[in-house]
Amino acid sequence: MVFVLLSAMPGRVLAQASGTQASSSENWAAKMFATTEHDFRAVGRGAKCEYHFEFTNLYEEQVHVAAVRSSCGCTTPTVSKDTLKTHEKSSIVATFNTSTFIGQKSATITVVIDQPYYAEVQLKVSGFIRTDITFDPPEVAFGEIAPGTGTEQDIVITHTGNSQWQITDVRSHCDDLQVQLSPPKQTPGMVRYRMRVKVLGSMPEGDIRERLTLISNDRNFPTTEMSINGRVRPSLTVAPAAVSFGTAKPGATIEKRLVVRGDEPFTISDVVCADNRFEFDTPSGSKKLHFVKLKFNAGDTPGRIGQEIRIDTDLKGGKSVTCVVTGSVGQ
Repeated sequence: MVFVLLSAMPGRVLAQASGTQASSSENWAAKMFATTEHDFRAVGRGAKCEYHFEFTNLYEEQVHVAAVRSSCGCTTPTVSKDTLKTHEKSSIVATFNTSTFIGQKSATITVVIDQPYYAEVQLKVSGFIRTDITFDPPEVAFGEIAPGTGTEQDIVITHTGNSQWQITDVRSHCDDLQVQLSPPKQTPGMVRYRMRVKVLGSMPEGDIRERLTLISNDRNFPTTEMSINGRVRPSLTVAPAAVSFGTAKPGATIEKRLVVRGDEPFTISDVVCADNRFEFDTPSGSKKLHFVKLKFNAGDTPGRIGQEIRIDTDLKGGKSVTCVVTGSVGQ
C-alpha cells in the first residue's frame, strides 16, 4: 500500500510512506491535527465550553473516523465530519460538561481511524469548573454575521458567596471584539454584572472561536474563561471547494464546473493554476454568480495531480477564492 502526503502547494509531494507499518513509524494520523491538547482553564458552572480539535486530510487516500470516545464523562466528544477526501477539513469537538461536573477535571479523547488503515490519536483536555460563577446565557453565540457588519450581545455574570467580589479587567486576544462592563449590583452574598460583547465589522471572515478572560480580585481563582462563537459569512465563495476527477486515461479530457458566488456583483479578472494542463472558460460581465468551466487535458504522462486553483476578482482588495483539484493520470 502506498500512502502519499500532499502539501498545500500545487503538485508538490512532501513525503511518501509505503507498507503496512507506515502508520506507526510515521505517525501519519497525528500529523493531521493542528493541536492535541487544550486547557479550558477555570470556567463557570453551566457555561458552554467547546473546543474544536481541527484536522485536515493531508493525504490522497480517503480518511474515515470510525469512532471517538472519552476516558471521562466530564467531556463528550463528537466529530463534525467523519469522512474526508484529500485536503478536506473536520473537527473533533470536545464539550466540557460544566452542568454535571465540578472542580478540576481532565479527559483523554481517543480518535479511532479505520481508513485508509487503522490508527488512533489521543487528544487531552482539562479544566476547572467553578460553582460560584454563572453566565446567562451560558455563552456568547452570535450565529452567522454578514461580512463587514457588527453585532452585540448582553450577558449577565453572577457571583455568589462574596459580595465584595469584583471584576477588575476583561481580556481577549482578539482585536475585533469590544467589551463594556456595567457597574456591579451588590446584594448580601451576591454580585451581578451586565456585560455587553461587541463584534466589530473588522472581524475576519470565517468561524469565530474566541474566549474572554475575566480578571477578578479573587486570589484563589483570579481568572475565569468565557467562550464566544459565531461565523462571519464569506463575501465570496467557490463550490465545490475540493474537486476530485479520479483516474483519467492518458489523452483524456475531463471537464468540471465551478460556481463562484459573491454578496455583490463582481467580475472575474483571472483564473490561475500552475499546471498548464488545466484550461478555464472564464465568464465575462459583472454579476453575483459566475460559472467557470474547468477542463483538464490529461496528456500522456502518468502520475498524481494535486493543484490549487485561484480565482481573482475585481472586488475590493482584489479578493480571490481558491479550490483544490486532485486526481491522477493512469498508465
